[in-house]
Amino acid sequence: MNSPQGRIELRLRSLNQLFNSLDPSPFYEQDLDDNAEEFIVGWARELPRDAPLEIVIHITALPDDQGTLAETSDRVDQSVRRYFAYRQQQEQRRLSELWRIGRFSLVVGLLFLAVCFTVANLLGNDDAQPHAMLRLFRESLIIVGWVALWRPLEIFLYDWWPIARSRQLYKKLAAASVMLVQDAVSRSAR
Repeated sequence: MNSPQGRIELRLRSLNQLFNSLDPSPFYEQDLDDNAEEFIVGWARELPRDAPLEIVIHITALPDDQGTLAETSDRVDQSVRRYFAYRQQQEQRRLSELWRIGRFSLVVGLLFLAVCFTVANLLGNDDAQPHAMLRLFRESLIIVGWVALWRPLEIFLYDWWPIARSRQLYKKLAAASVMLVQDAVSRSAR
């Protein structure tokens, strides 16, 4: 059977493997199990970015007290979508916090650079032949001032990419259709 490009398939014995059993929330409001989340996210990263996602969960045992397969499938669909929407919000908050740190670091770095330039200029200019140690100290101050901008530049140029990609992936997973399929247990598996 050839599956669509955006399909992620999980094979579980029961729904207990999908949700975090340590979470005290009601069953369908629990977080996903770490292994299940890692599997889903890992496969989603490997799929084409433009393909809509579909998550198919194969289980061999349907919980007795959860209603019909269709009702259970709807609740699982809502639970998985809600979980990934929550993860998307977490990544958005993480990105906002990184930008806030970047702005603050940039202000501190620019102020420090201005102080370093001011002190270097107070120590003399290039027209007068300064002592070699004084010149070394002035140049070191200027270099240290520029190095103070390293972290804000790292944030604004590189650090935000992985967070933004994760946020987009979780957004895509929150929009994915989730389908529950009950598989028959083979005699050899019993």
